[in-house]
Amino acid sequence: MNSVVLIGRLTRDPEVRYISESQMAVATFTLAIDRPARSGQEKKTDFPRITVFGRQAENCERFLAKGRLVGIQGRIQTGSYTNKDGQTVYTTDVVADRVEFLEWGDRAQGGGSGFQSRPQQAAPAGGDMGIPEGFQAIQDDDIPF
Repeated sequence: MNSVVLIGRLTRDPEVRYISESQMAVATFTLAIDRPARSGQEKKTDFPRITVFGRQAENCERFLAKGRLVGIQGRIQTGSYTNKDGQTVYTTDVVADRVEFLEWGDRAQGGGSGFQSRPQQAAPAGGDMGIPEGFQAIQDDDIPF
């Protein structure tokens, strides 16, 4: 089984290119993912490279920016290439099947750094928030998790 799930923050804006034959979008970006640190030890961070294809790649280009929190589900893929010095370089990437935007906003609006959550809608006058019959409104503070 080759399956990986990651949550982290983008280290820079996604880079998108198009495969010439099929005009399919390919987005690449790197996540910063903190490792759990034991007491007395220094915190460490991993920086896996993520590759996304197709429509999801285009959405990543549109909505993701440096600093945004994102969830990735996909698989690990290894490869190699020969660099300009003639040395073989081995690579390990995560090919994402699913990308979850955990913080939202248009890249043009927010730049990306800092917390950009979905905007909360204001409650209409009179307190009726469009709650279906049989349900009641609760405050965020009342949720136990």
